[in-house]
Amino acid sequence: IESGSLQNERSGDTKRITLRINDLRFKSGNSSSAGSHVCHNVHDHRRRKRLSLSVALSFSLSPMFTNMAADECYLFSQLDLPSSGFVLIEEIRRQGKLCDITLKVDDEIFTAHRIVLASTIPYFYAMFTHDMIESKQKEITIRGIEASALEALINFAYSGKVNITASNVQSLLVGSSFLQLLKVREACSEFLMKRLHPNNVLGVRAFADALGCPALVDATNKFIRKHFLEVSQSEEFLALTLPDAIEIVGWDEIYVVSEEQVFEAVMQWVLHDADARGQLLPELLSHVRLPLLSPQFLADRVAAEPLVRGCHRCRDLLDEARDYLLMPERRPLLRGFRTRSRCCPDAAGHIYAVGGLTKAGDSQSTVEVYDPKLGHWQVAEAMSMTRSRVGVAVLAGKLYAIGGYNGVERLRTVEVFSPDTRLWSRVCSMNCKRSAVGAAVLYGKLYVCGGYDGVSSLNTVECYNPDKNEWTMVTSMSKHRSAAGVVAFDGHIYALGGHDGLSIFGSVERYDVQKGQWFLMPPMLTRRCRLGVAVLRGKIYVCGGYDGATFLQTAEAYDPIRQKWQFVAPMNVTRSRVSLVANCGRLFAVGGYDGVSNLSSVEVYDPDVDRWTPVASMCAHEGGVGVGVLPAP
Repeated sequence: IESGSLQNERSGDTKRITLRINDLRFKSGNSSSAGSHVCHNVHDHRRRKRLSLSVALSFSLSPMFTNMAADECYLFSQLDLPSSGFVLIEEIRRQGKLCDITLKVDDEIFTAHRIVLASTIPYFYAMFTHDMIESKQKEITIRGIEASALEALINFAYSGKVNITASNVQSLLVGSSFLQLLKVREACSEFLMKRLHPNNVLGVRAFADALGCPALVDATNKFIRKHFLEVSQSEEFLALTLPDAIEIVGWDEIYVVSEEQVFEAVMQWVLHDADARGQLLPELLSHVRLPLLSPQFLADRVAAEPLVRGCHRCRDLLDEARDYLLMPERRPLLRGFRTRSRCCPDAAGHIYAVGGLTKAGDSQSTVEVYDPKLGHWQVAEAMSMTRSRVGVAVLAGKLYAIGGYNGVERLRTVEVFSPDTRLWSRVCSMNCKRSAVGAAVLYGKLYVCGGYDGVSSLNTVECYNPDKNEWTMVTSMSKHRSAAGVVAFDGHIYALGGHDGLSIFGSVERYDVQKGQWFLMPPMLTRRCRLGVAVLRGKIYVCGGYDGATFLQTAEAYDPIRQKWQFVAPMNVTRSRVSLVANCGRLFAVGGYDGVSNLSSVEVYDPDVDRWTPVASMCAHEGGVGVGVLPAP
């Protein structure tokens, strides 16, 4: 309809309307007889080269129409028109009608409509709307995509649906990347993410990296870090190139129980093709953190390995590790990634709260476990006896409950929980009764320090050998420390704070297992007993406790490089008798006592933002618990 071609002339209650559509003119209005149709001004098309048609229509306008504003408008929309229209277009294509493009892959051909492909697939939009040779061709050959994948993606262009299966996801991911169908590529990536396994994750990682799928690469990296041990035992690990093996072994974030697992993975990779890979050992071994190995493993396994003995560069790495272990005064000179503990934020362990107190203040045998992914606590298998102020440690994937108080006497008994059997069992008892005892694991052995025997605070230290199931007395601490913080860090056992019944300490000392001696370290900024202590990202963190006058909510961290303590954000709640544990790259402060009542609440510290955040409270404890983390099943 041309602009200005609609003419409106009012006469009484009859309206004359003339419409010109290109060269056709339509008129409505009065005629010699009501309702008659008259044709006016029919000209010779051979002279005028156009046809003019006038149609007179007479009608009466009701008041409803005459009272309408001229600019009133009603927008009608049929929301299902695009989808219903595409259903019809898909049927038209199925019947082979109106198709104007043929796509050829290998020996197979597929017909389609240019307008549909251009409007739904970015690759074809660029091809058909730009001055490309293919934009004028009736048949186009496509390379780099399997025929089955192209067919599925053409069908997707018409229907918006595609079936992704284990047998076609690889070809669909290639095809959707080629055709720039980002939503399909994302769906294929998510399909693979949900099906990662130690036996396929390295292959998926290489495939995703080649196609430029960063989200899928990140997902495989997280899986490898979390399941390094299982992945290192796969055939794909043995087939890694040297650069890929170096990258993975060098990650800070891989989850291992000990660095021994990394060394064994490296040797497995090298020995898979010793003739070709033997000369590559020095480069790969330089990414293993030999100083973090136990002295026994270093001497009996690493130094005895023929490929290490026969390589000068490997022996240099071995000597560096020996110097680190045997000469602590030189450790500041050896700072680097090889002396930094690994920490896997993706390995979400389960936090076990052991023993502790009831609402009435009685000791209990209850155990509950926190799943950080689900965000809630649930009751687990109870110990064989009641224990509050109990020492807790994790050794070789098992949870140890050490000593404590049963409401009548201090205990020297020890029991261990196996996540495989879901049972608690007794092991050899300690030489001394100990409650308010600190415990830590170093080089495959369990150390307990200080505590209270019912008469006095203790300075004695015992070491448990799980292979022999026996406890041995080792060098005592310089101070009697009850309710101290005890933690393994940097190849030593640290004892922090505590009290001797008369004074509360801010002092720190550490035990050198090689020399069998305790050495004083920089003191904390605040004296504390009944504190929480844990290691995270190469630092020692302490929180809460009691200073003799005030129940504390402050927290501080020790930097071994600067050899200084500094305050970090305080907790949200005052907590004495608090347990602190590292998990998922964060610190969990569990339970405690605020000076008025025992606490079941829990809060989490994130070092990236220096902030504590409350999480779900325990469901069966009121403080006084011991805490340990076991790997999630």
